[in-house]
Amino acid sequence: MYVRIASQSPTKSCRAQQLLAGRYNDCMCLLVFAWKTDLDHPLIFAGNRDERHDRASAPAHVWPDTDAVLAGRDLEAGGTWLGISLPGRFAVVTNYREGLNPPKAPRSRGALTADFLQGDMTPAAYLDALRPRAQDYGGFSLLVGDGESLHYYSNRGDDGGPVAPGIHGLSNHLLDTPWPKVQLAKSRLAALLEQKAHDSDSLFRLLADRAPAAEAALPDTGIGLELERRVSSAFVLNPVYGTRCSSALRHTSGGGLYFAERRFTSAGESIETRHFHAASPGR
Repeated sequence: MYVRIASQSPTKSCRAQQLLAGRYNDCMCLLVFAWKTDLDHPLIFAGNRDERHDRASAPAHVWPDTDAVLAGRDLEAGGTWLGISLPGRFAVVTNYREGLNPPKAPRSRGALTADFLQGDMTPAAYLDALRPRAQDYGGFSLLVGDGESLHYYSNRGDDGGPVAPGIHGLSNHLLDTPWPKVQLAKSRLAALLEQKAHDSDSLFRLLADRAPAAEAALPDTGIGLELERRVSSAFVLNPVYGTRCSSALRHTSGGGLYFAERRFTSAGESIETRHFHAASPGR
């Protein structure tokens, strides 16, 4: 079972904002993780969820309809971008950026993670079952794991498969696409691992960088240079559309886990940090 350790509350451009508010309606995210590079922690993960600030969502909590799932929840469509479930299942999805007005799809991408977390299929079997209906969803990249294996798949040109041990990053394209913030996050995580500094606070600091990338390094994803620059930082600061929460996760080699989520206001101020721990099986 999960034990919620504590909640900590802190003490107390106009054109780009219009673009984000009126012309861009897709979710932007950044995640970085180390898979099987540390003997004591086979998975070390850090990620930012960027979304419209007015989209209703619940913070990380144990879902009442299944006491095994720990995740935030999209209150509009019912899914989640990131979650874990006992014993050791893990899933996260990011949207694939497709211009300012991506096509609508009949199914919500948040269901991809929720369905895996609540099921019992292996990661490989789950993705095999998903591929024939993957175009029912908007563009996505999906990671699913069960503690023993970690698999990746995108419905935008990458058949995926098992994730190789190492440090990986993902934003709103394919796994390890070398966007500036992905490359920077990977290098910073590598430095933390060398220092054995992969506690939640260190991972949160990695995700807190608000500096935009150099213009020459920006990708061209069809949203225009001004918006590319605005969303090029690890932490996206905008009163309409920006970073809603940061998450830090560590799986231990014995099957235990530590999970933390830090939520932010539309002004980028931290409003709460939730910590959870699940002991290794049999303890």
